[in-house]
Order: sequence, then structure tokens, then C-alpha cells
Amino acid sequence: MTQRQLAGRAVNPVGLGCMNLSHAYGHPPSPEDGVKLLHKAIELGVDHFDTAALYGFGKNEELVGPALKPYRDNILLASKCGMQGVDGKRVIDGRPDALRATLEDSLRRLQTDRIDLYYLHRYDKLNDVPIEDSVGELARMVESGKVGAIGLSEVSAATLLKAHKVHPIAAVQSEYSLWSRNAEIGVIEACADIGAAFVAFSPVARGFLASSDLDPENFAEKDIRRGMPRFQSPHFEENAKLLPAFRQIAKEADCTPAQLAIAWVLQKGPHMHAIPGTTSLAHLEENMAADGVSLSADAIAKVEDLINQNTVSGPRYPAGTQAEIDTEEFSDAA
Repeated sequence: MTQRQLAGRAVNPVGLGCMNLSHAYGHPPSPEDGVKLLHKAIELGVDHFDTAALYGFGKNEELVGPALKPYRDNILLASKCGMQGVDGKRVIDGRPDALRATLEDSLRRLQTDRIDLYYLHRYDKLNDVPIEDSVGELARMVESGKVGAIGLSEVSAATLLKAHKVHPIAAVQSEYSLWSRNAEIGVIEACADIGAAFVAFSPVARGFLASSDLDPENFAEKDIRRGMPRFQSPHFEENAKLLPAFRQIAKEADCTPAQLAIAWVLQKGPHMHAIPGTTSLAHLEENMAADGVSLSADAIAKVEDLINQNTVSGPRYPAGTQAEIDTEEFSDAA
């Protein structure tokens, strides 16, 4: 793999989003299988692992930390605060004292004395906590040596720039893929302007752009996609009509559909990173090989014309979740 800068160090541009191993898509793998996948990722050259206090309400950090402890000095370990499980419920809390408590809990679960890249998982606008207050506390974590660099998740360019005035922001992590293009409105360019990385989660559109045909009726009861409009009727049926042409473009580019989706993200700029998640060893190998895919200008033009904010049906989040995030949105999105 080639390497790109993230939080002051060179890492491979395809990292691993670890959420799937404990959270969000129904039935996670056993802890033993999760460890096997993490160790396989190390074998494949992955050196950027992303977790959060929220994932599995702490269970993901408890899995990731011990599994990667033997490799700790050779990897970039990222986690997140500001959204976590409290009494069995997901809670957003960006107050400084809450962030301090979350950090200590995360360090204990991860079995480490530092987190290389620590994100504010959500800007706490619902509770009217100024972004400056949350980032100010993260800056004190950096000063203490417990955090290496600060990141933000799902924020607008305006919020990023306000935060950057308080302390340098090393990265912004947001959903970004061919079917979630709103980061192109401002924040990707803003990251480049201030020298920050942009880390794309769900680059394969939550599995939609992979080789297998999804059937939302077969999603597990607790699969978060059940609540996402794009996976609900009539939007899903409309979106599925895009897949045959998308897969044909991947075939012409001599790669898999998932590799096409990830390579497209990486070719949007030298500061772009992708953190696809998976519970499959085969898919892990497939995703990591995407860095070796070079897309022609013609392939990029074809795929962008096919899948974009005007051709995808449905918003990416339901209204309640949308109200919690700070990203820019296309006013005319389907």
C-alpha cells in the first residue's frame, strides 16, 4: 500500500472501521472471530484502526484494545467521545466533564495510555454545547499526553473552522461514498485548506455497493439500516436499479464493485482516507486491495454520472438522526 498523512504520521489510506465487530448490523461475530479479523488486518498491512466508546456501548473498545496491544506502537488507534451508551441508551454529551470521563473509560478498555486520534463523535448542538468548549477539553487531553491529535465527526466546514481556531484539527470523519456526497459541499475542501485529513466511513454505502444483492427484508432485527430511508421501500427499489450499471463499470475497471467504491473515494484527493468495515475475512482482503486500483477519468465520470445526490432516492438518515448531525446537506436531495 501507499501511505498518506493522518494525525501526524504516515498510514495506509485504507484503514479498518471496527464498529461492525460489535455494533449496528445485527448479529456481530463472536469475540474470537473478531480477534481473528483484527489480526488478519494486521497481516494485510492495516495500520489505522477506528473504534468509539459508543460501539457496543464499550464492547468494541474492549475487543480492539487487547487484540491490538501487541502491535500498539505500529498502528494508529482512533476512538471517539461525545456519544456513548448510558443506561442502555445512546446519549450525545459534549460537555467537558463528560468527555473527560469517557476518555478515562476508553483508555481502560483499550488497555493503552494514549489514543492517537480522538474524535468528537458528535457536535452537541442539541444540548447547545459550544464546539469551542468541547474542543477546548480535547485540547487539554492533548496537553496531558493522553491524546495525540483531535478529530471531529459529521461536522460542517463552518464548525470545522471554528474548532480549528481553538486547536488544530487533524481529521474529519464523515460518511462519504458515491451515494452520500454531501461532504463535497464544503468540508472536504475545508480539510484540504487547513491540512487536515478526511476519513470516509461507509465508503461502500453500508454494503449497498458491494457485489452481493442486499435484501432489507433479511436484515437482522437490530440492523441500523432498517431505519434508514434508502433501504426502505420505495427508495430501495429505485436505488437497486443503479447496481447493474455500477457493476458493469467495476468490471470494465477490472476490480470488484466494493473496490470501485473505495478507490473512487481515495482518488478524490491526497488527504482522503477510507475505513470500510466488515466481519468477513474475504471482504477484508478485497477492501484492502482497493488501494491498488487506479480509476481512469472515464470510469470516474461514468460512475459519478450514474450515482450522485440527484440519482439516489431517499435521505441517508431518518429525520431524528439527521437533526443530531452538523453536516451540510444538498437542498434538492431526493
